[in-house]
Amino acid sequence: MSDAHSGAQASPGTRSRPGAHPRHGLDEVIHAPVRFSIVATLAAADKAEFAFVRDTVEVSDSVLSRQVATLEKAGYVAVTKGYVGKRPRTWLALTEDGRAAFTAHCRSLRAIAGEDGRGDG
Repeated sequence: MSDAHSGAQASPGTRSRPGAHPRHGLDEVIHAPVRFSIVATLAAADKAEFAFVRDTVEVSDSVLSRQVATLEKAGYVAVTKGYVGKRPRTWLALTEDGRAAFTAHCRSLRAIAGEDGRGDG
């Protein structure tokens, strides 16, 4: 048996409408829990200080740095360095592509959960 109710996997070539399931709309870069949390935090603001994001997401500096580097490489997060007085600071912001990807990712999650998916993320 290869139907969805039997628990067995369908053999290759028997799938109907490839890409029809909303999981295909999930963004693999954003989907990781820490990266999702970072992007969700940044979605609520124009920009945020590194320390604020670190404390909000409850990760170490090194974990946040690695995850931000992945998001930056994907074009989803912009990193700006500067000073407040004589103290160095780093600010993080979602790019336009990052906001669009987050919105689409959230829409797919809502669709998977059975909601209509028409929200703006």
